Amino acid sequence: MTLTQWFIFFLLVQVIHGLSTWKLYIKAGRQAWEAFVPVYNAIVLMQIINRPKWWTALLFVPIINLIMFPVVWVETCRSFGKNTYLDTALAVLSCGLYVTYLNYTQDLIHLKDRSIEPKSSSGEWTSSILFAIVAATLVHTYFMQPFVIPTSSLEKTLLKGDFLLVSKFHYGARIPMTAVSAPMVHDTLPKFNTPSYIADDLNRDGWKNKLSFPYMRIPGFQKIKRNDIVVFNWPADSSYSMADNNPDRKYLKPIDKKTNYVKRCVGIAGDSLEIKDGYVFIDGKKTQLPDRAKTQFYYTVISKKYLTAKYLKEEIGTTEFDIYYKAPLQYKENFEKYFDVTLFPTDSTYILAKINHTIPLNNPEIRQTDRYSINMSVEEKEKLSKNPSVTSIIRVIKPKGVREIGERGSATIFPKYSDYKWNRDNFGPIYIPEAGKTVAINKQVLPLYKDIITEYEGNKLNTDGDKIYINGALATSYTFKQDYYWMMGDNRPNSLDARYWGYVPFDHVVGKPVFVWMSISGVELGFGNFKNWVFNKDRIFTTVGGSGKPVSYLPYFLALLILWQGFKFYQKKKKSKEE
Repeated sequence: MTLTQWFIFFLLVQVIHGLSTWKLYIKAGRQAWEAFVPVYNAIVLMQIINRPKWWTALLFVPIINLIMFPVVWVETCRSFGKNTYLDTALAVLSCGLYVTYLNYTQDLIHLKDRSIEPKSSSGEWTSSILFAIVAATLVHTYFMQPFVIPTSSLEKTLLKGDFLLVSKFHYGARIPMTAVSAPMVHDTLPKFNTPSYIADDLNRDGWKNKLSFPYMRIPGFQKIKRNDIVVFNWPADSSYSMADNNPDRKYLKPIDKKTNYVKRCVGIAGDSLEIKDGYVFIDGKKTQLPDRAKTQFYYTVISKKYLTAKYLKEEIGTTEFDIYYKAPLQYKENFEKYFDVTLFPTDSTYILAKINHTIPLNNPEIRQTDRYSINMSVEEKEKLSKNPSVTSIIRVIKPKGVREIGERGSATIFPKYSDYKWNRDNFGPIYIPEAGKTVAINKQVLPLYKDIITEYEGNKLNTDGDKIYINGALATSYTFKQDYYWMMGDNRPNSLDARYWGYVPFDHVVGKPVFVWMSISGVELGFGNFKNWVFNKDRIFTTVGGSGKPVSYLPYFLALLILWQGFKFYQKKKKSKEE
């Protein structure tokens, strides 16, 4: 819905409210017309139900208001003596229509000085839980959101199993775009595997946004800077839910319900970006990453002596590697069940790769080779090169001008068009669109901007030979409506990023990670593998930004917590003496 449509809907709701409650306003000693005046009627209603006026603001905050409306319906009933469990159930289940029924059919007396204190322990618990949910939803939606790192794409800076706090206010909190959704969950209700929100026509014909708010954002105090780590909604996400393993382009999701991704912003709006041999160049200059960031690449390593998994992890620091083995062809069927198998090029045996593990060599026909595939940073490569048994370290790189093709024979690199012979190591150059800037468009460059013109900025695009039509008009240029960004992982070989799906619009930006409050290696394995979890104590309560090795602030937090508890105990003891 557009802002105009929402405004008309808002006025309609005010009329319905007035018609449903005007008699109750009169019985509370107010004027009938006060029930019809937008916003003012809510302020008056708070006085009628003996609740603070600031509750009015919560009624107009998206998502929060979904919790507050039932509360206000119940409080209205109780303010006129209707406080049984049945009254409460009818008020909630009828979506407030029970208040309308009371307004026209019952001769009620307003309880002006009604106590708002819970009359039972269950009522006290319900009240506490309810407002805890309201406060948590408010913080989660508009200020700070928790997030867990699921992949190794930012390895060295952020690890798998890092629990982040993501600031919404740095770049400006985005107003929720789904009008009706469950608080504090993303696109899927836990255990039910169903959407956590209500949208019009979530089906193969696309998602119609009749029940959505238009894109709006509270002004932030900082713009996205080059090399910032950013959480955003994955633009290419069109799967039914996060649990869907077979994404279908015909499933379209609300922007704020697309899967959350975290990457480094290597290019901002207005930049000219090119990737050369895996390194990013902006306007022709090689970018310098922060000292905590470590770009990683795969190397083929030959060693005279065996390199164990323990040595590679603990001494070198790498966590992603393959140790190769060879065995006679007769083992092929069994090996293919458990290992990645590639044909050895020099004889009739097979090379077996098992990531992060060493195969027990209890079979003399299974032999470890001198070959390894290791994902390393430059510093780790230099450390490994000092090992006297290592005879060769050669970087694995896709040459320039070779188009990257996936397993099914189709292009995998953006923009997936045959004229663009790009790959993950050599890509571009491309222009990153900036709001208000105009570019010339033709059939050759159209693949770069097609998704922007149609999906992200809502235009209709047609072509007729070499002619391009936007919204029915012949177009030779296009002016962008918003800023775009180029998001990539530092772990270049193991990062599904902008190289594969293109630009990230600003309206997809969620926030900026600022703090690691917990870090558990192996948490991605689930609770069933709890015994394999490892708490990374040196990463708990550390900042995401900054230079040098992350410093844990956990001792300071614990000290403040102890001091606070001591102060509270002192106050309580002092009060008991005075009484």
